[in-house]
Amino acid sequence: MKILTTTPVAATTGSQQTPPRSGASALVETLVHLGVDKVFGYPGGAVLPIYDALYNEKRLHHILVRHEQAAVHAAEGYARSTGKPGVVVVTSGPGMSNTTTGLLDAMSDSIPIICISGQVAKPLIGTQAFQECDAIGIAKTVTKWQTQIQDVREVVQRTEEAYNRAVSGRPSPVLIDFPKDIQAQLIDSPIGVSLRKTPKDSTPSEYDISQAINLILEAKKPIIYGGGGLINSGNLACDTFAKLVSMTKAPCTLTLMGLGAFPGSHPQFIGMPGMHGTLEANLALHDSDLIVCVGARFDDRVTGDVETFAPNSKKIHIDIDPNSINRLVPVDVGLAGDCGDVLSKIVPILRAKINTLQDIQPWWAKIHRWQKVKSLNFETKENTIVPQALIRSIQNATAGEDPIIATDVGQHQMWAAQHFVFNKPGHWLTSGGAGTMGYGLPAAIGAQLAHPDKTVICVSGDASILMNIQELSTAVQHKTPVKIILSNNECMGMVRQWQEFNHGGRYSHSYTEALPDFVSVAKGFGWAAERISNPDELDTAVMRCLRHDGPYFLEVAVEKQENCFPMMPAGVPHNQILLREGEFYKDDST
Repeated sequence: MKILTTTPVAATTGSQQTPPRSGASALVETLVHLGVDKVFGYPGGAVLPIYDALYNEKRLHHILVRHEQAAVHAAEGYARSTGKPGVVVVTSGPGMSNTTTGLLDAMSDSIPIICISGQVAKPLIGTQAFQECDAIGIAKTVTKWQTQIQDVREVVQRTEEAYNRAVSGRPSPVLIDFPKDIQAQLIDSPIGVSLRKTPKDSTPSEYDISQAINLILEAKKPIIYGGGGLINSGNLACDTFAKLVSMTKAPCTLTLMGLGAFPGSHPQFIGMPGMHGTLEANLALHDSDLIVCVGARFDDRVTGDVETFAPNSKKIHIDIDPNSINRLVPVDVGLAGDCGDVLSKIVPILRAKINTLQDIQPWWAKIHRWQKVKSLNFETKENTIVPQALIRSIQNATAGEDPIIATDVGQHQMWAAQHFVFNKPGHWLTSGGAGTMGYGLPAAIGAQLAHPDKTVICVSGDASILMNIQELSTAVQHKTPVKIILSNNECMGMVRQWQEFNHGGRYSHSYTEALPDFVSVAKGFGWAAERISNPDELDTAVMRCLRHDGPYFLEVAVEKQENCFPMMPAGVPHNQILLREGEFYKDDST
């Protein structure tokens, strides 16, 4: 391989002539050979050679967003719903810095993203040139790996390495910073790309596997607790997880990021755990004698007070990231490896010993008693739509369809997690670890582009939608029939709720007094749109929205003071749950 600094001359590779190409073209060609079919981005001066290479490239579909943060969220939606990495191209300076919120979001939720940022020409780096920034420095805390291409001969290898690093181990975002002069420089090289295999993740020892199986066989009050790592591992991992749950007959709970890894309609599923989880899921965690944690990280929103979390249980933790094991909660057996690989070792051995499992019917009798409390029940109102009823209406209208649901962050997010039933992985897109307002609409667009024939719904709130409302334009340009269903309570609902509970009802800046006319705004972008406020209109309006053959914006005025329950207040154990306003459940038997 050689760099061409004078008039380029085509070289011969074997019997085939290889025409010279730019570093930008080498990048694009490598992405194609890696199987990338969609790129989300926004052009600027420092990436114009890349955009020139994209101009006649029919194998890559470029999606022009309206903000670089949205490019990453759209790539996340694509990645989360397909299992393939999302690719982002942005310019230097503010283009790159605008991606950091999206990269943080992807890092927090283990989403594989390859972000390619333009950079000023190499001789200008460090001179405070126009639109220069320290991309590597900025990205260090929000990406798994970063590189700046120093030589055009590195393009293919660095792009391939970025891909492998994004998808291997714990999936995460990576950054390639690409100086403009190297993008434009010509190189004479073969067109083909020699792809390296992703290195195999570590697997636990036979001894650790046998220890885990013994704990499962001995448990009288087990609970199986799954997370987003299952979905990242793929459908086969989720299927194997379902076999484990079915075989053990144990109750199953799934984190916010794990919803869909096990069918939500299955009788062994007892709901989501944590701050806004079901009563039965939280009490079962607290009272269990064994927790089998698969692909989750014992997040603080699930554990609450770590010192009082599941005080009498033994714990098995399966996670692809060895650093996650014993980091927050000490465990008895840690199994580092891909969820699917580890489960595939456990399930056959356990099946052979199935007759030695403990009788857990008394455990289920206790859980059924908790379920009778019906912690997700809510009261409807005659003249106002309550937000829970809105989510139930969408659920009923899509029953049997398995739509893809994206949300923003706040009360509506928790109600969606509580009241939708997810039976398949990859159908629930939300921001978990970072809690990023503005995630929902671009993520929905990314998922819709990946699944053009599916119903894709963005459930948002009036505060969240304003964070990236400009992406209404992206949806129209790229003909994505996304449905936005806006739960409008005229405030930052979760902020208001915490101010009510923890700050004496002093609602400091949590209300928006100058909300736009959302219907007019949506129509101005080319969306069909309407607003409703009457409970009698709800079901027909939701159906009208979902059956429309293009993008549709349904604004629903909901009860402004509704709070999200059940709720496990910060700093209390799992057996103390606030069920409803003024109704605190404390189970002294656990």
